[in-house]
Amino acid sequence: MVLELHVWGPGLSLPSIDTQCLATIAYFSIAVPKDSWVLVASSDPTVSPTQELPALKNGSTWVSRFRNIIDYLRQYSNGAWDLDRDLSALETADSVAFSSFIESRAQALVDLSLYVTSQNYYKSTSPAYGAILQWPNQWILPPQLHSAAKARTESLGLSSLDLEAMEEQQKREHSAAVAAGRIPQNFIRRPRETVSNLLGRTSQQNQFRIEALTGELFLPLEELLDDKTYLLSNRAPSSLDCLAVGYLGLALVPDLPHQWLHDSMRRKAPRLSQYVERMRQQLYGNVHVSDAFKAAGDSTSLPWQAPERASFGSVGTSLLTSLADSTPILKDIRMNNRLREAAESSDSGLSDIESKSLSAYARGQGKDTLLSVATVVGGIAALVGYMAHVGVFSAQEEEEYYEEEPQMVLPESLNVGDFLGTG
Repeated sequence: MVLELHVWGPGLSLPSIDTQCLATIAYFSIAVPKDSWVLVASSDPTVSPTQELPALKNGSTWVSRFRNIIDYLRQYSNGAWDLDRDLSALETADSVAFSSFIESRAQALVDLSLYVTSQNYYKSTSPAYGAILQWPNQWILPPQLHSAAKARTESLGLSSLDLEAMEEQQKREHSAAVAAGRIPQNFIRRPRETVSNLLGRTSQQNQFRIEALTGELFLPLEELLDDKTYLLSNRAPSSLDCLAVGYLGLALVPDLPHQWLHDSMRRKAPRLSQYVERMRQQLYGNVHVSDAFKAAGDSTSLPWQAPERASFGSVGTSLLTSLADSTPILKDIRMNNRLREAAESSDSGLSDIESKSLSAYARGQGKDTLLSVATVVGGIAALVGYMAHVGVFSAQEEEEYYEEEPQMVLPESLNVGDFLGTG
């Protein structure tokens, strides 16, 4: 049976615009025979039961995420497709340590470069998604990925790379200053900041922080590589090399308007840059977006298989999912359910204690959300009932008042003149 590897589609001169997908494609290119797998640019996490890409499909079995997929390949092939089978104990330890290092440090810098840096996102990253996504996902998914990347990097203190956020902050500060009366009226209306001015100021403010972050990533990997052909040895590539090509490829290869990450890597780690470029050409070849959406041929380096067109049902599901994720209460319920399912999944990578603790936490959060909903609904129902009760009794009392009020009746023999005393 041919294995199907579902990934985010190609873009930015690479076969995927996602780091984990690139790493998994690199691993398949080295370890798995080309006639044993196909590469599907589905670019839709909902194709997988785990709602994640990359996702490997083998019949009815689905496995997601780089580490889980290579573990599955190891078992499926009885070790034949295991790139780490010949590593020594020391090399295995280095592989584990540097894999975690790359995934944690490199992802943050890629997020800053492709998503948080406004010029790069709006001129390169967002159009790249638009070229591979079907309607309505081309309008739904990019903003979600953009927001997620900004949230992941918020703690780094480099949000000013986002020119929109920077302008909004300036507007808030300006409005506060006007309200406090600190700005004369003739200076209240100011011209809009230009992108070049904001970017120049951003570069000055963030230069030292960016230099520190890039140095923390590139310098240890440059030292690890040294003069070797691969990161761990001269013999053959390992899973660590696949991760490095996937994450560092998105740092080095894309041609972006603001090349601060590319330039930093070239300057601080020249040997590492040459290594990534060599491995990229060897594993991916020349990539064109159109290759992913036509019948596979011998002209392509990767075994592309065109994804299925979106059905009416899948379009409706995408719209309903987007609506649910935008509704506060439903969003919390869905998030807790996904967290619980991930914790209870057999390929979560968690120990039994961690899995049970995380599952219990998700269940508790779900119960708290439902309790809050029930409290709000009960309060509204009580308020409506009280208003209806008061309104009904008020109406009844008013009706009884008009019914019981005595009426003054004039005798039939009494005319108006007698009543006024003039008769």
